[in-house]
Amino acid sequence: MSAESEMMKLYSARILALAADMPRTDRLESPSATAKRRAPLCGSTVTVDLTLHDGVIVDYGQDVKACALGQAAASVVGAAIVGLTPSQVETGRDQMLAMLKDGGPPPVAPFDGLEVLTPAKDYKNRHASIMLAFDATLDALADIA
Repeated sequence: MSAESEMMKLYSARILALAADMPRTDRLESPSATAKRRAPLCGSTVTVDLTLHDGVIVDYGQDVKACALGQAAASVVGAAIVGLTPSQVETGRDQMLAMLKDGGPPPVAPFDGLEVLTPAKDYKNRHASIMLAFDATLDALADIA
């Protein structure tokens, strides 16, 4: 398969649709915590604001400056995150990382939409951008704890 067709597979219509329709792109006025993460290789950044109440994420905002893969991942995370506990977010992050690095299965619900990024496992230089939304969210949660 040619490099061009591999890239076309990687940037599928589903990935581009997720990137184009990202939820929760407004920053929060009074979050419980804010965190920013940057992927050093490509320069992508994700900043998240979140509000935690009684151990549950009740509000979330994100500012995403990333490639389509990072945007798609942030789109799925942003759509699923409200109502989750920190441990559920950590489980999703761990499952995503295992999928990318170890060939594991895609994350389960509520992050099952991330299976669209399965082809990215072969592109290690994209992994950091894909993980930004999870990593920034966990940083913010750690600041609260």
